[in-house]
Amino acid sequence: MAAVRSLLGRAVTVVTGAQRLLRACGVGSAEKCFSRGISTDEAPKRPLTAYFRFLVENRPVFKQKNPEINGRELLRKMAGAWRELPASQKQVYEEASKTEWQRYGKEVAAYKAQLTPAQAAALKEERRRQQAKRRSLKIKRELTMLGKPKKPRNAFNIFVSEKFKASEGISPMAKLKQLHDMWQKLSSSQKQPYMQLAEDDKIRYENEIKLWEAKMIQLGREDLVRSKKKKPKKKTAETAKKAEPVRASSREQKVKLKSKKSEE
Repeated sequence: MAAVRSLLGRAVTVVTGAQRLLRACGVGSAEKCFSRGISTDEAPKRPLTAYFRFLVENRPVFKQKNPEINGRELLRKMAGAWRELPASQKQVYEEASKTEWQRYGKEVAAYKAQLTPAQAAALKEERRRQQAKRRSLKIKRELTMLGKPKKPRNAFNIFVSEKFKASEGISPMAKLKQLHDMWQKLSSSQKQPYMQLAEDDKIRYENEIKLWEAKMIQLGREDLVRSKKKKPKKKTAETAKKAEPVRASSREQKVKLKSKKSEE
């Protein structure tokens, strides 16, 4: 079931504005949330930087002149145009951006002044979550650029990836539930090919991650290497049984020593 929950979480990536609002308020019901008067629509919107202002204003012109290129190529072309833009023309966008940021600062101060302590705390917590999410995405992008191997998939993950497109269901969640039910009904022999693929993928990952970590050490990025600390071994029933006579003997010796001292 843990694997199902993980997949369900990945499948549902669209978060509505109402859900974001509920998280910001830190409450369990929409009624409590809206009673606090928090609205993301009321918060001042961050202004664009000079570069992004240039992109927004000039994109239609570049698109009209280059209708055959895709979005990525169009952005690359516009970025090149920005780099070659004379300083006098860049200053126009920079001054406009500076003015907008000054206005934004005043609006933010006025917006925060009207918040209750509870609202301010809720928005601060939401901001902390967003910053943590951005840091996580930044680290993930960096690891992707550095070529970190993908983690191994388990047998159920492999089964889902193979059957997902062909399965019926009105939503990704419905499809995953259907596939989970199918997986539960498979016999051990039917699951075996997926178990073997999962084991092969695990070996692939271990080999690739060792090579990658060695490369990271050479690049001076030991911070990206897994910790070598060994986890303490769990005591099995057998080892616990063996240790019991030793503890009992120790207790007996302590009792004898105590009685001997009392006799003296």
